[in-house]
Amino acid sequence: MFDPNEIPNLKAAIREATIRDRRLLDDLRSEIRTLAAEVRAIKPRSTTSVSLVASDGGNNKLVFDPFHVQLVRVVDSYGEQLCLDAVTPTTDTDVLSRAQFNNDGSPKTALGRVMADLNVTPPTLNSLSHMIPDGKKVRESPDEVSPSWVLVYRDICEWAALYERICYRTFATDTLLVRDGLLRSKLFRGEFFIEFRKRIEESIERIRQETRRKVFLVGLAKHSKVLARYCLAMALEGIFPHGSPRYVSVPRKLEAKAYVWPEYARGAEAEEGAGEAPKFVAGDMYFVRFGERGGDPLWTVDILSSQAQQAAEVFGYLLADAIHGFPVPFYPRCLQKAHEYAEIVDFDLDILQDEVIVAVRGLLNEKEIPTLEALRLQGDVSARRYE
Repeated sequence: MFDPNEIPNLKAAIREATIRDRRLLDDLRSEIRTLAAEVRAIKPRSTTSVSLVASDGGNNKLVFDPFHVQLVRVVDSYGEQLCLDAVTPTTDTDVLSRAQFNNDGSPKTALGRVMADLNVTPPTLNSLSHMIPDGKKVRESPDEVSPSWVLVYRDICEWAALYERICYRTFATDTLLVRDGLLRSKLFRGEFFIEFRKRIEESIERIRQETRRKVFLVGLAKHSKVLARYCLAMALEGIFPHGSPRYVSVPRKLEAKAYVWPEYARGAEAEEGAGEAPKFVAGDMYFVRFGERGGDPLWTVDILSSQAQQAAEVFGYLLADAIHGFPVPFYPRCLQKAHEYAEIVDFDLDILQDEVIVAVRGLLNEKEIPTLEALRLQGDVSARRYE
């Protein structure tokens, strides 16, 4: 704790720093003021809303796990399981790559289909993403491999499930697909994400022409650097007045000011321009409030760039799903349902927990097994502070 005598000096220092940097807030208010005339009201429309979500690392933690097993699971808001796998930071990624294909080389999983369609050569996870180590490094220098690649694998599996749903499934009604997170990614090597986006856009157009069904794709983020930067300025300027749900498009130049890397704010509109190709962005950004009051939460939403002209229609569909959000108010219900299905908790987690113990027991001799069982029965002493 601070010494009571220090607090007055700290308060004075904070006030002085704020006064010196007042121009920063003035600049933000000036930048955001230009959006006031672009704010549009949202009128609800009805359609089918579906979300795909991968289980978070915090929801698949195995307590007694010397191998750091990470469960990779992707489900949709109807509870359909689209991907299920278990990997560790020392899993041979070459073996994992081969598991995505059948013996004849045809795709076996959604991720294998993505690798085949994007013509990833050689067909390995390392060739698809520079953030996943090659199998040789994992085998020869496992201690030098960052364990975070497992989370990259999980995220790529989520992208693959989304890709397969759009490109290889049929749609009985007009459908809004909602991704948990913005339509942006730095996980793909080279320009694979550009090709990934184009194939999704082509499939959406094919579905429209062949079946007269509309398929929309959006990504919604609970937090974003852009919203964090301009949230106070928008409130002070009254960008979203009371009265009805509203949305506003965020110009790329405002996005770029919030990101450390400006390429994260370059979308499809920059493809014909000079400089680096827009390799990381598939959507146009919007700020949206689904509630009618000024205190209702704001979200950041990406709409697939090719569908930006249909923003009013897209937000109408998203509003119809968000107004019934529970337990998070004005947050798309389909996303919340998908999260509920994706969680690995309670009895499911107990089963997997026991399987880890069984697997470890199989590695031990008969004299060592009692030691494992004794360790398993030890209680969590630190948990007593909650009793």
